[in-house]
Amino acid sequence: MITQTETFDDAITYPLTGKNAPHLGPFAVMVSDKDDLGLLCGLMNLGEDKARNLLMSKVYIGNGSSKRFAIAGPLIGSPYAVILLEHLISWGARQFIFFGWCGAVSHDVKIGDVIVPTSAIIDEGTSKHYMDRYAHSTELNNVQQANRGDLVECVDQTPDGLCVSRPSESIVKKAKATLSIKGIGFREGPVWTTDAIYRETREKVEYFQKNDVLAVEMESSALFTVGRFRNVDVCGILVVSDELSTFKWRPGFRKKRFVKSRKAVAEVISRLCKNI
Repeated sequence: MITQTETFDDAITYPLTGKNAPHLGPFAVMVSDKDDLGLLCGLMNLGEDKARNLLMSKVYIGNGSSKRFAIAGPLIGSPYAVILLEHLISWGARQFIFFGWCGAVSHDVKIGDVIVPTSAIIDEGTSKHYMDRYAHSTELNNVQQANRGDLVECVDQTPDGLCVSRPSESIVKKAKATLSIKGIGFREGPVWTTDAIYRETREKVEYFQKNDVLAVEMESSALFTVGRFRNVDVCGILVVSDELSTFKWRPGFRKKRFVKSRKAVAEVISRLCKNI
């Protein structure tokens, strides 16, 4: 088990890993939606007898041939997602896939599409706490631009000056390969991570459309930032649940294509759990 000093460096607080803490295998899935969590656990034959509570979520831990992975959720928002990620890292997981939903920003993205983010624009407040030099010099919220010298290794900057975090290339490659093997089409490109889903204004959507952003969601940039900071591999697979691209909200949570895509992604992730 990783010690406090090895894992959490100068932080005063850290996830508690007592004698009853589980010893996870290297691979973990973080699932945002409760129903998707149940679907994935059903595919992997993980019942409630394999679950333990973790804050407001549950972690399902396999046994026998399934012992190499865990499935955790539900979760929402960057702060809570990172709290769960930090716990899972302290319990031994080193490779992560985040399974979540997103809203279409690009006109080319539709309800039920599958997206594999190649980067996530940081418009949330958690990432800055993992970037000490930047946090002390400039506020990261509201997608403000930064000087290159203020950025640390886990965060990059686009030619337009947007602060972004990036997933692990190795695990993205595995996710895309498995999607292709299963015959599931997907889009890849940048997403926008925000803390405030009810402040997705026309001005912001237009701005991100000009920067070729595919979709908006609430967790990816923080998970990618912390993954880089903690030297673990994190990627995401997102399903488009609604559309904002025309500046009029179009919910698609009950659309058949959305439901079908979620099931397909769950099957892909279950395959990754077995073969990672």
